[in-house]
Amino acid sequence: MKIEESSIVLPLPTEAVIDIEESYWKVKLPVEYRKFILKYNGGIPTTNVFSCNAHEYVIERFLCILEDSEHNELGMYDIDVVLAQIEERLTDNEDLIGVDLLPIASLFGGDFLCLNFKNDKNYPTVGVWKHDESYELEPIFFEGFTSFKEFSESLVE
Repeated sequence: MKIEESSIVLPLPTEAVIDIEESYWKVKLPVEYRKFILKYNGGIPTTNVFSCNAHEYVIERFLCILEDSEHNELGMYDIDVVLAQIEERLTDNEDLIGVDLLPIASLFGGDFLCLNFKNDKNYPTVGVWKHDESYELEPIFFEGFTSFKEFSESLVE
């Protein structure tokens, strides 16, 4: 997968910042995704169309990890900012501490590409969360890929 270099959101997160986020989210990010966000934080892929559940989706941009989203012009794409807006619609467990679905990319039309930790906290799958069909404690999510690596390989030019 290629990323438009000029679209990367700075400053890039550090390993320590990602560790803090993982602790907050109560998940361990896949190695491939961790490497990706350390290098391409919030970037826009040059190939941005993928298929999932017999539909095509367009990636607007990957979400980023920022220490200070309030003072960054692209702070609205920070994962924590997105989570704050939609987290009650990302799980069916009102007692959940952490995340089941972690949004990692904004898709055209308001949907999000997510890492799905619900079935396996160590090996999340990747798919699409549907914003217009999801309600509080009733997420609609379509599996698409067995891993972030498989997803990123699908975006090869």
